[in-house]
Amino acid sequence: MLNWLSQVAAVTWVNLRTIVERRGASLATVVGVAGVVIVFVAVFSIAEGVRHALTSNATSDTAVVLRSGSDSEMMSGLGRDDTRIIAEAPGVRRSPAGPMASAELYVIVDVPKRSTGTDANVPLRGVQPAAFEVRDEIQILEGRRFEPGRNEVLVGRAAASQFAGLDLGNRLRWGQNEWTVVGIFSAGGGLAESEIWCDAGVLQPAYRRGDSFQSVYAKLESPDAFQKFKDALTADPRLDVKVIQESEYYASQSEGLTTLIRALGIVITFLMGMGAIFGALNTMYAAVATRTREIATLRALGFRAGPVVLSVMTESLLLALLGGGVGAAIAYLGFNGFQTSTLNWATFSQLSFSFTVTPVLMGVGLACAVLMGLIGGLFPAIRAARLPVATALREL
Repeated sequence: MLNWLSQVAAVTWVNLRTIVERRGASLATVVGVAGVVIVFVAVFSIAEGVRHALTSNATSDTAVVLRSGSDSEMMSGLGRDDTRIIAEAPGVRRSPAGPMASAELYVIVDVPKRSTGTDANVPLRGVQPAAFEVRDEIQILEGRRFEPGRNEVLVGRAAASQFAGLDLGNRLRWGQNEWTVVGIFSAGGGLAESEIWCDAGVLQPAYRRGDSFQSVYAKLESPDAFQKFKDALTADPRLDVKVIQESEYYASQSEGLTTLIRALGIVITFLMGMGAIFGALNTMYAAVATRTREIATLRALGFRAGPVVLSVMTESLLLALLGGGVGAAIAYLGFNGFQTSTLNWATFSQLSFSFTVTPVLMGVGLACAVLMGLIGGLFPAIRAARLPVATALREL
């Protein structure tokens, strides 16, 4: 066993010492693998960023109430009487100000992107005062909250960074009103940071929505109170509503978009990975060809086929790991935290999010690099092991 291991070490060391002589081909393999890992991590970090933006702050002790049959707030509609019944339902947490339930209205406004100047659909959400208790992650970064009854808006941090004209103190015209930006807020990186908030009572007449709302967000006494709350509303003959936990609601919204991004990522990574594997194959076949005499001499001296195979595989794996490590590092430094926006198909509005490069993604990227190294080194290693000694000694 010791003799076999010493043979592996000796042959591997000979192979590694000659990498400098083959630095062009070796560098091509490293770059190819690094490119695959960069693309894989970057694309999947988009899906992870979207998922994080939609679900990071969604909790199981917050319920979303929509009109029955609605898949999103855009398709829903509730009257003021409906919202009052919902707010007074059993299971809703109460504060000194009353039930912690916010009846909300959701419209789309055109705001130009900072990067291109083209108009984008940005959500303008009308909320009631209890919204700040329901979503307790909201923090004012600049300015102040809007005052009820006034044409004032509070802008999410991500929306303010992605779209023009949303700076503190700016005036904008949407609907029949002129609005003033009075504050910028954060929401722990969640979906609310892509939105603009205002008083629901002011938004209704601005868009001729009468006395209607589209959803109610209710903070419950505990996650266990959800079923009691849901049963009370669905059994009430005055209501025709759909009740869902906030965490489940946003998970369903993120599913379609993240699935598409991941599917595209897999296809792109596969195609690029095939190219990287062929590059590794060429590199290792060239490495075996240039060392034909050395391998044959070692075989003639009594070195077994196994150490030869392992030495070629080791070199291929090391090159792939080097490429994978470089690719993962570049992906993390270049993409993690990068802010952008995309269309949220559930609401047909812009969703601002940050690329999220996680340790798991980097680990999977390295695993892909290892797989490419194994495949790229396997067949050249087998060729080296099967090389006839007499024939090889006659080769240049």
